[in-house]
Amino acid sequence: MSNDGLNTNAFGCNGSVPIKSVVAPRGERADPQEYPHLPYISMDNVEAQTMRLLSTGSAAAMKSTASHFYPGDVLYGRLRPYLNKVLKVEFEGLASAEFIVIPGNKYIDSKFLQYRLNSHDFVKFASQLNTGDRPRVKFNQIGEFPITLPPKSEQLRIVAKIEELFSDLDAGVAALERVQANHQRYRASVLKAAVEGRLTQQWRAEHADVEPANQLLQRILRERRKKWEQDQLAKYEAKGKKPPKNWKDKYKEPAAPDTTNLPELPKGWCWTTLSQIGILDRGRSRHRPRNAPHLYGGPYPFIQTGDIRHADTFILEYEQTYTEAGLAQSKLWPTNTLCITIAANIAETAILGFEACFPDSVVGWLPVSEDISVRYVELFIRTMQARLEALAPATAQKNINLNTLHQVAIALPPRDEQVEIVNAVDKQLSKERHIARTTNASIRRLSMLHQAILKRAFEGNLLSAETKTAAAG
Repeated sequence: MSNDGLNTNAFGCNGSVPIKSVVAPRGERADPQEYPHLPYISMDNVEAQTMRLLSTGSAAAMKSTASHFYPGDVLYGRLRPYLNKVLKVEFEGLASAEFIVIPGNKYIDSKFLQYRLNSHDFVKFASQLNTGDRPRVKFNQIGEFPITLPPKSEQLRIVAKIEELFSDLDAGVAALERVQANHQRYRASVLKAAVEGRLTQQWRAEHADVEPANQLLQRILRERRKKWEQDQLAKYEAKGKKPPKNWKDKYKEPAAPDTTNLPELPKGWCWTTLSQIGILDRGRSRHRPRNAPHLYGGPYPFIQTGDIRHADTFILEYEQTYTEAGLAQSKLWPTNTLCITIAANIAETAILGFEACFPDSVVGWLPVSEDISVRYVELFIRTMQARLEALAPATAQKNINLNTLHQVAIALPPRDEQVEIVNAVDKQLSKERHIARTTNASIRRLSMLHQAILKRAFEGNLLSAETKTAAAG
């Protein structure tokens, strides 16, 4: 490569070169039907940010043209580059055309290239190249990114040091994740006991005179219909018209639950649906492209699926905001709205701690009566997350539709027992929540150290001076 004018001196030189002057994409297309024995890697098979292969599929099941890769190649996901799906493969196979396949060569080690493409400065560069709902980059675009290329021998030592440090970090993260998993199992057992009525069994024995849930539900349904009729009359009056004959027949009763195969409930409880006891609607984000700069940076909180995932029951923090223009193409939801994700992370829940907007990948739910506890409903949906996720079709990005949530069966306790359940759960999980927050924060800190290591590596500061001297000698 030195014949091409490429400066391969050690770090510290001014010989940065664009990636495309060092490597070139393989560009070998293949018909999956001709290679049914080969494994297939889709974008979903590679975990975002972590360079981890989660699973593989079968090429025999794929119909569209794929990219052929070989051991030692680096796969770079060109769709939504901010996800940074990059992976060095150790076997031959086929990959989605959304991957750019980059082979290593005698001038650059494949793992060195993988880590370079995973570093924060490159991700930031690639993420700003294109806009739109589904931004894609081309090799010629990312190929402009400048890298300083040390000799191959030093690349190998850098990779070895990165992997040594990553191994220590990963061991720490794995230990914390085991703690996290134990707490998640404990939390799941408490929630299951709560929504099955086991936590409040003694309370029910001491409060036999409360209004049964079936009577509460019928009262709510009557009040709901009455409100609809009042709203319709107000509309007719505003238009100076009298209501037509049989206008009340236009009312649509909300979906009732299908109780087939549902378990028996505690005495005083009944089955209902989210749509019987509340109002469901998707968030709004009408403008295209969604990431248009003029929509962001204003005073209105804009909640995204990640904010819901990281919330602990209540959403109290957010990373993005809408301007007046952003609000105009969206909707401002009130405090205490239950947020349910329906795309990417299915059926994760949290409750708004302030007024906020959110996109159509999130559904908002509000109770139609003060006799329904949003906290209780949120607890119940958490116990159903795995079942709801299983209902999502296996597409490029899993999602569930609004109709699915309309028909979700909810075990409804009497009003006072809903409150008692929430209090009992909070009491049992108070210590666990503190440990979980501490564990999650520690995992995030350790995960961030990966990028700190890569930054040092590609600034030439990872190997000690003694190591460099010994290598030069």
